[in-house]
Amino acid sequence: MARTEFKQLLDAGVHFGHLRRKWNPNMAPYIFTEKKGIHIIDLNKTAVKLDEAAAAMKQIARSGKKVLFVATKKQAKDIVTEKVKATGMPYVTERWSGGMLTNFGTIRRAIKKMANIDRMKIDGTLNHMSKRERLQVSRQRDKMEKNLGSIADLTRLPSALFIVDIVKEHIAVAEARKLNIPTFAMVDTNSDPNLIDFPIPANDDATKSIELIVDTMIAAINEGLDERKSDKERGEAIDDDAAEEGEEGAEAPVAAAEVKVPEVAAAAEGQAPAAEA
Repeated sequence: MARTEFKQLLDAGVHFGHLRRKWNPNMAPYIFTEKKGIHIIDLNKTAVKLDEAAAAMKQIARSGKKVLFVATKKQAKDIVTEKVKATGMPYVTERWSGGMLTNFGTIRRAIKKMANIDRMKIDGTLNHMSKRERLQVSRQRDKMEKNLGSIADLTRLPSALFIVDIVKEHIAVAEARKLNIPTFAMVDTNSDPNLIDFPIPANDDATKSIELIVDTMIAAINEGLDERKSDKERGEAIDDDAAEEGEEGAEAPVAAAEVKVPEVAAAAEGQAPAAEA
């Protein structure tokens, strides 16, 4: 897995934190210095934490589990939508609905309702409704699509969350902690890294910084998915080899018996002169 270089982090502006008066004291270990009233993040520690998070993310993807990306702030939503969609992982970029994790059953029912409306459109049921009713159903469907469309394929709770800006997404963090779901997050100098399992000290306001960190996470996920695919193919190859070995093993006793016949004959011939003597 390729490491993210110090220069890449520097060029993306990952080191810029918040104003000193907005800082969270728990971020002190990750702050390098202060310049013109702004805290500067230690990029050496960012690189270490980023590698740790990427390695863990890779293992989750390799095991076939889902990671839910949460980024509703303006600077991050388009980046996350574009990058994550290709991996097939779920994401929330519009609004975090309270209880999306802790009340997951209700969310699943809303998704099923959305699917039912789609079926009504296909089988023509909507055509039997009045114009006003059709309009209400259509608006309801659009609203659910906006808030839940990206998690429509999420049939069970995600195995991890990746969050951009844990101050803004504090409800998502609280729900994940309550359910003991591992969390990965970009943690700026105004945040508490102790709330996150895999904190990545980074500027969570600049688009270049967000894009670099998200790209690293996506690369780790893709690598994990590729290894999972290779493991499956290797497993099928091993099963085929085992089947062939089983067939050869079934024929082996016959071959062994055929080999022993001359030896028995030779032994019998050797015993014959001794009997005559």
